[in-house]
Amino acid sequence: MFDAQEKIDELASLMNEFGLAEASISEGDFHLRFARKRKATTVSTVEASSDFEPEAAFVPAQAIEPPKPLGTPVTSPMNGIFYNAPSPGSPAFVKVGDQVTAGQIIGLIEAMKVFNEIPCPVSGTVLSINVEPSAVVQPGDAILHIG
Repeated sequence: MFDAQEKIDELASLMNEFGLAEASISEGDFHLRFARKRKATTVSTVEASSDFEPEAAFVPAQAIEPPKPLGTPVTSPMNGIFYNAPSPGSPAFVKVGDQVTAGQIIGLIEAMKVFNEIPCPVSGTVLSINVEPSAVVQPGDAILHIG
């Protein structure tokens, strides 16, 4: 007797074991084809065999989570426009890779024509800067990450 679930499990196991992008199996009138989702940047062509047309196609769903930045986020305390320097043409308060200390000013937020300083809550190294200069920020937006 033919066990479809057993064949599905076997094909999925082989794909994972050998890192296959596609695999198919046929037995009698049963045809099964698995294919992993391709990345958007990957361009490829696949030649189809004229004697094989799968009746069912299954693409395993994989939970895709965006990578979480490491380190402590420094978030915006208010709505406003973020500035990374005290004035146009001045050097930025911080750059990626800079060492910062708790209380050091890492940027400004302009709200209602008032410039509010953003102090760094922890000491460490600037791992990433997530906001472009002159961008509008909301409370809780991660401006940068300290590690």
